[in-house]
Amino acid sequence: MLRDYRAADLITLANGGAGMGAVLSMMSYSNSPEAWRVYLSVALIALALLFDFADGRVARRRGEHSPFGQELDSLADTVSFGVAPATLGYGLGLRGELDIMILIFFVACGISRLARYNVTAGQLSDDTGKVKYFEGTPIPSSVVLVALLALCFYFQRTGEYLPMGRIEIASLGFHPFALLFFANGCTMISKTLKIPKL
Repeated sequence: MLRDYRAADLITLANGGAGMGAVLSMMSYSNSPEAWRVYLSVALIALALLFDFADGRVARRRGEHSPFGQELDSLADTVSFGVAPATLGYGLGLRGELDIMILIFFVACGISRLARYNVTAGQLSDDTGKVKYFEGTPIPSSVVLVALLALCFYFQRTGEYLPMGRIEIASLGFHPFALLFFANGCTMISKTLKIPKL
């Protein structure tokens, strides 16, 4: 199967690999809370973003667009910009029951947004095959959440010290900071929000 991969596909796999590395780095932080593990996770998500930009450019330059590449890109993005940011959030303190529900909602929105894109990309594309705009924010928009969490970690505002603190709603733990994940998930699945594709 690997012989059928094109250059853009290999870059897409690197995106997914970086995202999975970010997840594993945060999982290791739970057992060994060393700062470099968090920074590595953040750096790997940033690297995944670079690979995500690069694979599209390489595919266009070499004329390598394919349904396989499109599906591969969505699967890699789910890991790097859906699961990895949610894992980072959980690792840095979003562990209340309502926080966890919101993180699951966020990942589900990312999956739904990518599935919708794959189904509608043909209808939204121009004569060259390039999509003119996104319906809803693209899933890599979650890097904004990653940057905010990195700042929180740098300033030692994690766990119970996350901005806006922690409250209980009907005996369920909740950090209002988690609402940023909720908002990002909602913008991803919006049908009215149209973002021009650069």
